[in-house]
Amino acid sequence: MLCRLAPALRRGIATSAQNSAKVAVLGASGGIGQPLSLLLKNSPLVRDLNLYDIAHTPGVAADLSHIETRPNVRGFLGPEQLPDCLKGCEIAVIPAGVPRKPGMTRDDLFNTNASIVANLTAACAKHCPEAIICIISNPVNSTIPITSEIFKKHGVYNPNKIFGVTTLDIVRANTFVAELKSLDPARVNVPVIGGHAGKTIIPLISQCTPKAEFPQNQLETLIGRIQEAGTEVVKAKAGAGSATLSMAYAGARFVFSILDAVNGKEGVIECSFVRSEETECPYFSTPLLLGKNGIEKNLGIGKITPFEEKMVAEAISELKASIKKGEEFVKNMK
Repeated sequence: MLCRLAPALRRGIATSAQNSAKVAVLGASGGIGQPLSLLLKNSPLVRDLNLYDIAHTPGVAADLSHIETRPNVRGFLGPEQLPDCLKGCEIAVIPAGVPRKPGMTRDDLFNTNASIVANLTAACAKHCPEAIICIISNPVNSTIPITSEIFKKHGVYNPNKIFGVTTLDIVRANTFVAELKSLDPARVNVPVIGGHAGKTIIPLISQCTPKAEFPQNQLETLIGRIQEAGTEVVKAKAGAGSATLSMAYAGARFVFSILDAVNGKEGVIECSFVRSEETECPYFSTPLLLGKNGIEKNLGIGKITPFEEKMVAEAISELKASIKKGEEFVKNMK
């Protein structure tokens, strides 16, 4: 059994199924989608698990359906089955799209993944307009503005229900700090704000719990590793893909937190890239208090060091450009 999972995942497995939800995974046959679906299948917080992709979903669904856990699993194949997949869904998680290869930035994925996300979120806006939408597909700094503009076009936009899943940055920060300080990573929490690419990823080591201090040169090396950790995996996989297993773990952790909050658990906090008024950027990741209807309260950036203030200032122009690129894509859609 998955006994080594961190608290959010353990909650997903152990919590009572009193108010379980219908969840759709769009892109369920891919490198992230399959392990993500496996983790969600282990949660009694999930009642129905609908898996959608353009290939292989009947097989993935059949395989997962044999697991002795509560969620009912169904596979949906191709655009004609997408409406049925989404009807009645309370949460839609979207890891669909192409992965990075060596030498590619997340922004290089834009042309392919922008269209995929636009089409899938348009279907969500039509068939499950009240659902909480969790976007994993990169570049998140652009795919969240795309999702928002699509929902606006359909007249069903609710900024409290659209989330860019940046949780992997927090998971990595927790892990790397724990390694350096010989701590249990499951007990470390580093807020990561900003965006989800390169220098827009801003780990707030000053807000780490338990407190962790580093000399400036070690701090800069640590932050650089967190910011480029995705590239570390892309290089290590040598053309065979990007971070899939760790991203599936992070995606499941985020969905379980959403499910906990929807079920009335208080004090559930996760960082996520969302519509924001915390900076001059219209979207920005900060710690969020989650509730029954998505974002209950944006907890903001909080007190940060001058070094962290400088990182925020340096991230703004890149973030604004990525956001504008996403918004312009939807404006120019035929």
